Amino acid sequence: MVSRRGFLAGLAAACTVPLAACAGRSGSPIPGPATRPLPIPPLAASTVGPDGVRRFTLDIQQGTSEILPGKRTPTWGYSGSILGPTVRARRHETVAFTIRNAVPEPTTVHWHGMHLPARFDGGPHQTIPVGGTWEPAWTIDQQAALLWYHPHPHGGTEKHVYRGLSGLFIVDDETTDALDLPKDYGVDDIPLIIQDRRLTADGALDESDPTDVGLLGDTIVVNGIAGAHLDVRTDRVRLRILNGSSGRIYNLAFADHRPFQLIATDGGLLTAPVTLPNIQLSPGERAELVVEMRGGEQIVLRSLPIEQRRDIDRAAEFGFDDSFDILRLRAAQNPKPSAPLPVSLATIAPLAQPGTAPDHTFELKWFMINNQRMDMNRVDLTVPVDTTQVWTVRNNDNWPHNFHVHDVQFQVLDIDDQAPPPALSGWKDTLYTEPQRTYRLAMHFAHHSDPTYPYMFHCHLLLHEDHGMMGQFLVLAPGRQPTPMRMDMPGTETDAHSGHHG
Repeated sequence: MVSRRGFLAGLAAACTVPLAACAGRSGSPIPGPATRPLPIPPLAASTVGPDGVRRFTLDIQQGTSEILPGKRTPTWGYSGSILGPTVRARRHETVAFTIRNAVPEPTTVHWHGMHLPARFDGGPHQTIPVGGTWEPAWTIDQQAALLWYHPHPHGGTEKHVYRGLSGLFIVDDETTDALDLPKDYGVDDIPLIIQDRRLTADGALDESDPTDVGLLGDTIVVNGIAGAHLDVRTDRVRLRILNGSSGRIYNLAFADHRPFQLIATDGGLLTAPVTLPNIQLSPGERAELVVEMRGGEQIVLRSLPIEQRRDIDRAAEFGFDDSFDILRLRAAQNPKPSAPLPVSLATIAPLAQPGTAPDHTFELKWFMINNQRMDMNRVDLTVPVDTTQVWTVRNNDNWPHNFHVHDVQFQVLDIDDQAPPPALSGWKDTLYTEPQRTYRLAMHFAHHSDPTYPYMFHCHLLLHEDHGMMGQFLVLAPGRQPTPMRMDMPGTETDAHSGHHG
């Protein structure tokens, strides 16, 4: 963190509310003159051939990036030095990728939030060797949403993401086409990949000494740089936000306490905008919000201390007490008027009723799920294709955990038998789990089945995932029996009693 003197010196520039309201907060305030324009990830180039397939190429490569002004940091990126281009495609389109691995370690590319065949999921079974090429292809069949892609190598996910490998994947459809929402990419529709990093004196990434929630950094990085500002040209701006950190949870709000409209979560639009003063995002979660601005004003998007800390042990060590300025928004003197937000956004048909008996239950504790650590050669459960299931998830721990399921978007039916809050009323694929609460989730396993290649379920705090807080399941067609692939890898044995828990 910055020194007290440095923090107080930056308060006047970084805070849009009276000084007394900001005093005592920790973190890295954004000095007005020192900020740099927010980089906008370019849209990934693609070609469409006579067969109608949209084709992309991604090169996983090394480079250097100016995360901090004037310092060069060795990083990894997709077709660039850090992060990756925003992939954009439409529902019902067939997409195909040529992905080449030029970094010095085997890795994978997982399409987080995407419904697709398991053999193209990009989990730990789809390793791309050093110098190798992977060519997945599938037809998109899900509603419009902000998804993302990132590495998923068994035991090495956190460091590969930490080095810079993350990118956004936007799915469009006819429903969003018809809605009068901010949708001019990079103008009033702004992607924000929020991450934290710790840097050495010479600017290198510090990968040492992770906490029990992973590599927590004291520098907030948005779209690859620290200390960014966004010049806003319209009176409403849509922020498509990804928590791309490996372990840090963000409680996002504006420094002047203005409300915003939440319009979408992980898997797409809500039924209607929800007015909120703040929203919490754990690693892997996404949110789309719309904020209104008046001509000439400046506001700061900030992360406040985490409010949901029931039974959390060592909250300060896990970053729950931290505050950070994320991004300064600077409105034009005469911003272009935008249409009011639609009153209705999307239709969400319930998959199941609250209180439905679960098909499977999951207990999260230490680095384990149901008292087992990940074994690449163990299938934890099978699911019949084209069925709806209800899963219950309970964080039986004093650590923060979340829960991510590959291949599906789920609905939160209830939390401890109570209706979920409005921010959890839409489609999710990643969910923060408070200790000693039970979450009932409904999900539909449509179309894709495979007796050999599994999908994953896991905590998306990446250190927890790497240490074994993950399992795998097969989706089976009628009459098929599992024929899972075998992996010859170290560190895949089941271990129900190991794992540090201090």
